[in-house]
Amino acid sequence: MSEAGEPRVAPLPRDEWGDDVRDALQHAFPDNVVQRFMSTGDDALTVPNAITTMLHHPALAGEFLAYNNVLLWSGTLEARLRELMVLRIANRTRSTYEWDQHVRLCARYGITPEEIEFVAHGAPPGKWTPLESAVLAATDELIDDYRIADDTWRRLAQHLDQRQLVELVFVAGTYTCLAMAYNSFGLVSDAGA
Repeated sequence: MSEAGEPRVAPLPRDEWGDDVRDALQHAFPDNVVQRFMSTGDDALTVPNAITTMLHHPALAGEFLAYNNVLLWSGTLEARLRELMVLRIANRTRSTYEWDQHVRLCARYGITPEEIEFVAHGAPPGKWTPLESAVLAATDELIDDYRIADDTWRRLAQHLDQRQLVELVFVAGTYTCLAMAYNSFGLVSDAGA
């Protein structure tokens, strides 16, 4: 947020959505979802501030959201691992918006409140599985050194195939990029987050 507590880039109001916004949403989401995003009736879906803020640049938003949907819905990495990574990134980058959004998803992926605290403040030895420990270490190394260390890579490769290893790096980069965007835009958490 800005010093005044307002976002630097406010979500694009629905009454300013034109054909370019519809095109962007259609590029990223199924028609039935787009119809509900565009609706002002009882069937309307609430569009998260992250998306409505990106919609200031519809061409970028459409392509980015389509790409990000691959990580979210078609990825090869286990969703629990992805969410542990996103939580660590949100914590390390101090991205309140990203943290709030993904804490809300934790129960869906079997991440307990205690584990959320462990992601943020460290876990006692043996708390994480060997793979979870390697994933969190890799996330920290990517943030700190922009590269996964050889030992960590070997530990990951014991559990993940080549597609998953590639995806893991893209998850870290994507959600770090989003954290930078959210922090810079001063994104305000969605109602209910």
